[in-house]
Amino acid sequence: MLLGVNIDHIATLRNARGEYNPSPIEGAKICMNAGANGITAHLREDRRHIKDDDIRELKKLGFRLNMEMAATDEMQKIALSLIPDACCIVPEKRQEITTEGGLDVASQQERMNKFVKPLVDKGILVSMFIDPDENQILASFKTGAQYIELHTGSYSRAFNTDKEEAEFQKLKSAAEFAQKLGLKVNAGHGLDYENVHRMHEIKGLEELNIGHSIISRSIFKGLENAVTEMINLIK
Repeated sequence: MLLGVNIDHIATLRNARGEYNPSPIEGAKICMNAGANGITAHLREDRRHIKDDDIRELKKLGFRLNMEMAATDEMQKIALSLIPDACCIVPEKRQEITTEGGLDVASQQERMNKFVKPLVDKGILVSMFIDPDENQILASFKTGAQYIELHTGSYSRAFNTDKEEAEFQKLKSAAEFAQKLGLKVNAGHGLDYENVHRMHEIKGLEELNIGHSIISRSIFKGLENAVTEMINLIK
């Protein structure tokens, strides 16, 4: 499995002072030097953490860049101009603290088909961030996206409770179903140093995108050490 490090919350800390430090660009460099396989950054509509300049500077670094974004005309235009290596299409609400669940692709199939096609035509790898639900997987497949990213939030919250196994089996079954359709499967949201080990039980997972737990650990351990520790856990 590959590790994509989400650096959004380096920008969150920077924005708390409205100045320049810590730099998400320098953070990305440290992550890659520590062995991460790519950088993930979510350019939100309200720009609460990652800014437009950040995403442009990240692209210039030459690292594999996964741009998380909502399915809006503005974000599609930015992505088609920037040409990141990958785009992950996520739901987005202004009031939410973090992404609360997977994207409902099935209820807006035609719109999602039209949204994804120009991105794929530009050579961008597109992933749909969805809950482990067969209807959403099938709808994502119909868009022409090459990947799905399974939302692991429910599993992460259930870890070490009597609901853990049921939530984990949903992820495992969803991955198997998606792979039978020919989709590649990533996973992320809420994964940390305690619960990530079970991702090894899901065959064929391509990449884990992890941010909050790594950035949180870096406060005490340093960013390079936090990334290295996570890489060792997922290998």
